[in-house]
Amino acid sequence: MAIPSSSPDWSVPSINSCRKPHKVIFTQTCKNLHFLPLPCFNIPVFHVNSSSCPSPIIEEESSTNSPVIPLDLRLEDTQHYPIPDHSDKLNDFLCGVLRDPKSEELAYEYYKKAKEKQEFRPKRPMLKLLISYTFSTLVSSCIRARKFKIVEGLLEISISDSKIAVLAFDSAMKGYNKLHMYGSTLSVHEKMKLAGIPLDSGCYFQTMKARHKLGDAERVVEMFNEFESRKIDSKPMILSQMYKILCESLGRSGQVFEALEYFRDMKKKGILEDSSMYSSLICSLVNIREVKLAEELYKEAQEKRMLKDPETFLKLVLIYMEEGQMEKTVEIVKEMKGTAKLKVSDCIFCAVVNGFSKRRGFDAAVKVYEELKYDGCEPGQVTYASVINAYCRVGLYSKAEVVFFEMEAKGFDKCVVAYSSIISMYGKTGRPRDAMRLVAKMKLKGCQPNTWIYNSLVDMHGRAKDLRRVEKLWKEMKRRKVAPDKVTYTSIISAYSKSKEYEMCVRFFHEYRINGGVIDGAIAGIMVGVFSKISRIDELLKLLRDMKSEGAPIDERLYVSATNAMVAKELRGKVT
Repeated sequence: MAIPSSSPDWSVPSINSCRKPHKVIFTQTCKNLHFLPLPCFNIPVFHVNSSSCPSPIIEEESSTNSPVIPLDLRLEDTQHYPIPDHSDKLNDFLCGVLRDPKSEELAYEYYKKAKEKQEFRPKRPMLKLLISYTFSTLVSSCIRARKFKIVEGLLEISISDSKIAVLAFDSAMKGYNKLHMYGSTLSVHEKMKLAGIPLDSGCYFQTMKARHKLGDAERVVEMFNEFESRKIDSKPMILSQMYKILCESLGRSGQVFEALEYFRDMKKKGILEDSSMYSSLICSLVNIREVKLAEELYKEAQEKRMLKDPETFLKLVLIYMEEGQMEKTVEIVKEMKGTAKLKVSDCIFCAVVNGFSKRRGFDAAVKVYEELKYDGCEPGQVTYASVINAYCRVGLYSKAEVVFFEMEAKGFDKCVVAYSSIISMYGKTGRPRDAMRLVAKMKLKGCQPNTWIYNSLVDMHGRAKDLRRVEKLWKEMKRRKVAPDKVTYTSIISAYSKSKEYEMCVRFFHEYRINGGVIDGAIAGIMVGVFSKISRIDELLKLLRDMKSEGAPIDERLYVSATNAMVAKELRGKVT
């Protein structure tokens, strides 16, 4: 790990472990970071030899090639931060810098400036803090560089000084958590316990985080209770984060009421809550369908301007939709945009439109879409597709087309669902040429037609008795390997029936049945007529038997048609 220096009075600490000795050599390669010249006083972890050679590397004696791990510290310019002149004040100042996580990375720069003052005499407490920070940084850098064996050695060395060890072990757990190596974090925690090193609040927090990520809510609670029983002095930020992990773990494991109790207890202690805690609790309450409690917590969070997660609003929209409280879904969206100052996502906008479609019908869906859009909500591809379908369902074809062109203008030009709705609309309004032009345009943009689109095209050309186009579409489906469904076969059989191509109807019906197709009322109605007209009474009777065995209903009209066909055949037989 490279720790640079331009100072001539560099020291070479030899860091010795009872198992494996490691040697740290310092050299001159970086422009900003400077290590301290360590005086030879008795710190149990270090043996110091004087030298002034270039660039620090950690050497393992078992390896001939020493791994070089650069420290990735972004130090600010300290020139505009004045430091005290008096030696005692300088030591106090440096101690303050090292104790504050926000400024500790500036410690080396400040120490370098302090050394320039002749009257400066480093004191043991400050040097121990600087050494502790250095050790902590070594551990963090080794983990980032994936030098895990070196980390083990450093942790082993640090055990002989508990204050240094706490920072080193905390850095190790923090580093492993960042790499999602939660099992390694727990191993470090166990090693710390075996060595008899007392955990500080940071170590408890990192261990709780690892347990939380592994889904072990029970152990998270145990760790938190152990932490509270020890009454360790902790910064409010760490306490808040610990409560957050505790509440999230309990919420995810279904113990939402316990999480809520801890949350209320935290507030009584004067620990500040954050927006993510409210979001986590609201989502957990929604998951167990405690709508009233979720609503109360939502209102509390809104008053404190504590809701910043769009997922919370989506969860509330979905639960209100399931409960049939559609007006509240609109309120949530308006509060999200107004009070919370958040952008209404396409997912939430679409959920509201689809919810109104299912609960109140397509007319209501169209109205709520226009209302929310007027209020400034921006639809995305999914919302556009839903509202185009709604406009088509209520017969507002011109509006559907306008919205489709608006959607294309915004760059959403590869939505198969929207294309399908517009092509189907062209078929219903007798515009097959426009439908084919749109399909060609769609293909040019790399968007391949699906079964729904082919069904619409086959149906509209079948109604127009354009069998040449129907055959062409069928072959194209086969070539593109688009699987036909029941609607496809029904449309093709209907097209040939209208053109009195009854043998083709029979052929496609048999193909449909061979492929496992189930008979429904639509296809049965067509085939009863076909079999009657070509006097295939045996196949007609088989069709009726198949329908009965498959549980398909035979309505009165179908029954009358079949009976008339059989009577007609019998009369013809008597005449001949």
